[in-house]
Amino acid sequence: MEARKKIHYERGTKELRKKNIRAHKLVQEFNTCPVEDDKRKGEIIKELFGCVGGKPSIEHNFHCDLGYNIYVGDNFYAGYNCTILDMAEVKIGDNCMIGPNVGIYTAGHSIEPKDRNKSGYGIPITIGNDVWIGGSCVILAGVTIGDNSIVAAGSVVTKDVPANTIVAGNPAKILKNI
Repeated sequence: MEARKKIHYERGTKELRKKNIRAHKLVQEFNTCPVEDDKRKGEIIKELFGCVGGKPSIEHNFHCDLGYNIYVGDNFYAGYNCTILDMAEVKIGDNCMIGPNVGIYTAGHSIEPKDRNKSGYGIPITIGNDVWIGGSCVILAGVTIGDNSIVAAGSVVTKDVPANTIVAGNPAKILKNI
């Protein structure tokens, strides 16, 4: 697998705060949009995300840090309460399904306690095509999930998942090949 570049950031800067407020306003508008207003919800997601394929479907109570670091392919689906901490890029392929209460976290902080809350880092996450992530999963920074794979409900993915595999557990381990 390719090396993933760690991106460092300082919390509380005016620039980061401005970007975060922009995203939060769009997320707030998305989450309070009438359920049947698919057109407006699609417009908001296209404005919020870095790139959006055709026919995205995201349930309410979606949250993200910046939005513009999120890239999703065609037929993307995210269930209720999806959170994507996109301090680094999150690339999600075509035909991916994300269950409810899933967290995708590029962000992290120093293990050293001094000034831990003043800065952080982000490491990109890549999710291939035709991936299914079950409900209540956590995908951690720097992970790549290969095409056609399944992450079983409740799993915590701390390492790369090869293509065509099913993983489960905390930490997630390979159960079988597809």
